[in-house]
Amino acid sequence: MNTGQDYLLVVEDDPDILKMLDAALTFRGYRVATARNGKEGLEAIRVKRPAIVIADIMMPKLDGFGLVHRLRINPETRDLPVVFISATYVAPEDKEFALNVGATRFLQKPVDLEKFLTTIAELLKQGAHAAIEPLKEFNFYDGYRRRLEAKLDQKIRQIASDKHLLGTPSDEQNQSIQTSLRQATREREELELLLGQIRKQLEKYGKPE
Repeated sequence: MNTGQDYLLVVEDDPDILKMLDAALTFRGYRVATARNGKEGLEAIRVKRPAIVIADIMMPKLDGFGLVHRLRINPETRDLPVVFISATYVAPEDKEFALNVGATRFLQKPVDLEKFLTTIAELLKQGAHAAIEPLKEFNFYDGYRRRLEAKLDQKIRQIASDKHLLGTPSDEQNQSIQTSLRQATREREELELLLGQIRKQLEKYGKPE
């Protein structure tokens, strides 16, 4: 692994947010590389280590929680700073789990660019960061399962609410509700798929004695 710390890696599946963060960081003079999911992010890190990883949490193939856990398992990347940005995982329990997994900072979407850029500058100024020990496999997957179940329950309730509101007199309101319903349905399907995978991992590791 090349350890030259001369670029920032942004891992985000939303093209508009990815473009915005890339532009903001580039404007400030940073060298930026991008990835569309955690799997691509890991591949970029294996080729050349960045100074900081900026990652969304909810992404396809490998999400932010999985990405950070893999970085902390590897002794070579345990000290790599990771800034989480998320619109879905914003409850206090989500933030606590994110920090336990090994995130360095947590920022909520929509991204406050000034706060975001200040956070990046502060982390770079700190220089070397302490290595973060990974969670035990069972603890990671069990905590992950709890967060996914909570998010899935929220999405199911949101979908039920959107369906109830459909048919309002305003066409503009209907369009907005339909957009929300489509997005919530897509996110529910992603959560269900990921939850199934996490439950299989829990069966594999089993509860420690």
